[in-house]
Amino acid sequence: MNAPYELLVGRDDVVAYLAGAGLLGRVAASPAEVRVDEVTAGNMNRVFIARGPLGSLAVKQAPPWVQVVGPEWPVDPGRIASEARTYGLLAERVPESIPVIVAFDPERYVLVMEDLSALDVLRDALVRQVVSGADAVGIDYAQLGEVVGRFVGELAASTSVSALGPAAHAELVELAANPELCRMTLDVVLDEPYRQHEHNHWHPALDERVAALYVDERMRGAVASIRHDFETRHEALIHGDLHSGSVMIGRPAGAQRVVVFDPEFSFVGPIGMDLGLFWANLELAAIAADAVGQPALAAARRSAIDTSWDAFAEVWDAAGASAPSPSLAAISRDAWRFAGVEGMRRAVGFSHAADIESLPGDVLGEASIRLFDAARHHVLTGEALPAS
Repeated sequence: MNAPYELLVGRDDVVAYLAGAGLLGRVAASPAEVRVDEVTAGNMNRVFIARGPLGSLAVKQAPPWVQVVGPEWPVDPGRIASEARTYGLLAERVPESIPVIVAFDPERYVLVMEDLSALDVLRDALVRQVVSGADAVGIDYAQLGEVVGRFVGELAASTSVSALGPAAHAELVELAANPELCRMTLDVVLDEPYRQHEHNHWHPALDERVAALYVDERMRGAVASIRHDFETRHEALIHGDLHSGSVMIGRPAGAQRVVVFDPEFSFVGPIGMDLGLFWANLELAAIAADAVGQPALAAARRSAIDTSWDAFAEVWDAAGASAPSPSLAAISRDAWRFAGVEGMRRAVGFSHAADIESLPGDVLGEASIRLFDAARHHVLTGEALPAS
């Protein structure tokens, strides 16, 4: 299968693209001065960094397939338009917590943005803390939670029915429809982990739990309910994939900077989903810290769950959202339910988390059990784990 538009595959393509788009001057005075490195890390798109004496830019292109698989897994490249649209909305509300967008090309599905390579992907930073036994990047977990909670709150509060009115909200639901990536979430997060499927894999310590999961009628019913909400609850525009691989963090100028990126899964859905995905990834990172005997680090990571909720709730309350917008109690319950399905897919589904997978073998099994049990609790109760 050939792409119906020209793909960027190397340095010369990227340099020629920037020159043709009138952006080369942000990097260098001439093409010969430009160095290009591919920094693709995710599953969906290709990302390049163009550097020169005048500056640097990130160039991201969506191929018409999942880039880590190839043409045999086709996906609409229009997903990057969803990302660009979401960035546009967020630039008005929380510009400090998203990348600066330089240009969007809807014909070649290219997004040009600021170079964030001075920051770390949050998941990489979390893993390094555990592996090194030290706070490798000096993460301020309170500020991390506050930024992400406000990000979710501002996005939700500005795109709810209360904020937009029924007609404009209905128009946004249609405009932001993202059927292929929503289908991927339905399959990978809300279906496959709960039945025998070739994508699933897990630590042998989970063998008995997985066998029981596949015949667990309570879990089957609870996940079906979450799936129904995912498909039918058009509450506000959400990121749709807000895990620790979609956040960058660092201190390039002294103060900590937190940036949320990759909203290509965005659509109008249940508000609690974004919080839940973030909480699940903080929780599994805390489990990893506990597993290697770092209880203070684990507690700091869990504390970001509370600070993110407080920041979200402050924005939501200030917005004065009224029915049919959900209450804070309903959003919290949804968030924990989505935290559960996110945790379960990281334990037994297709895409595991490096936080757990990078643990030493002698603690990996117990950590996997803790993750599985926490995920099951959240799915069934819509609540946090009881305080120990």
